[in-house]
Amino acid sequence: MAIQLGLSRAHEYGLELRGGMDRRRGERRASGREGPERRRGERRGRRTLRNLLLTSLAIALPHQPHLAPSNPRTTAPSHLRTVALSHLITVQPLLRADVTTSIDSFVAVPPFKAYEDVIQEAAVVHDVDPRLIRSVMQMESAFNPFAVSRAGALGLMQLMPELATELDVADPFDPRENIMAGTQYLRRLLDQYNGNITLTLASYNAGATNVARYGGVPPFEETQNYVVGVRNLLRRR
Repeated sequence: MAIQLGLSRAHEYGLELRGGMDRRRGERRASGREGPERRRGERRGRRTLRNLLLTSLAIALPHQPHLAPSNPRTTAPSHLRTVALSHLITVQPLLRADVTTSIDSFVAVPPFKAYEDVIQEAAVVHDVDPRLIRSVMQMESAFNPFAVSRAGALGLMQLMPELATELDVADPFDPRENIMAGTQYLRRLLDQYNGNITLTLASYNAGATNVARYGGVPPFEETQNYVVGVRNLLRRR
């Protein structure tokens, strides 16, 4: 007896019956196409998981960010990434060295010796007796580098602003600049009065105009006391 199964058009719908050999060949072809895609998907998943792990470690250990590569796939081979990751997990915080200083002793320098090196230099440069420089400085400011007089004289040797500008003094409160300029001015006055210390001192205090007007030490109490005071200091040195 012949039986019709109603599958005469089944091949149009992909429902036709196939033998065991045909089915196995079809499965092999399908698996050949799906295998690489499946393996690529697995690799992408592993990379994503690894990136998430490294990001979490970097956040958890902010003091060691340089040990975790931002892109493990491109920055180092896999075996190096494994070593770096294990090191990152076990690394200890870096030790910090603290440096401290201490002063074991302190020796105060007497005011009249505090600027001795500069005084000696100025004496050589301008050919002025260092005792005269030191005595004028003591009388003018008592060795205070920041002294300012009522008339506006500045620094150790009490330079007037106009004189400081004339002698190219950038900072009249700088000890070296002040001493060098004051000594240069003393040299100018010594030359002007042929080495006469009294007239040089009177002119340093009251100005050359007043010395010329009175033909000697002006009759100003301040100037007269100044000349006597400096000469007394000179005799003690």
